[in-house]
Amino acid sequence: MATDSTTITQEQQELAGQYLTFRLQQELYGVDILKVLEIISVPVITDVPKSPATIKGVINLRGRIIAVLDLRQKFSMPPIDIDRESCIIILDLAEVNGGQIGILVDRVSEVIDIEAEEIDTTINTQDQSAQAIKALAKNEQGITILLNIDELES
Repeated sequence: MATDSTTITQEQQELAGQYLTFRLQQELYGVDILKVLEIISVPVITDVPKSPATIKGVINLRGRIIAVLDLRQKFSMPPIDIDRESCIIILDLAEVNGGQIGILVDRVSEVIDIEAEEIDTTINTQDQSAQAIKALAKNEQGITILLNIDELES
């Protein structure tokens, strides 16, 4: 889904690549595969008092304490019970704060290649949570919402 012109922008070229896709409700989301460290089943999540509503809690992953972001809460979706398909994707935020974060998702789908011409960067919304959305991609899977993981915590 290219922009109105037939030329590919520099931004579209930079966003093209491999994405790990996952589901929240019926929607398909994607994160840059190079930012994915691992995918784990949902362990015990410890609540942290007075943390932001979007933070589900923290987990102990082989001695590392990692905050878990509830993407359903972030995007104002109704909560669901965690089931056997639910998982946590551990992302590398080294460029932001030298750390890692986990995102709780309904289920992981697959790794897909997204071409520059499939990307639409003309998202126009005033919602602050939409800052975490960097583009949309239209391909054989339908529409994939590409996330900007550097903006997920804000």
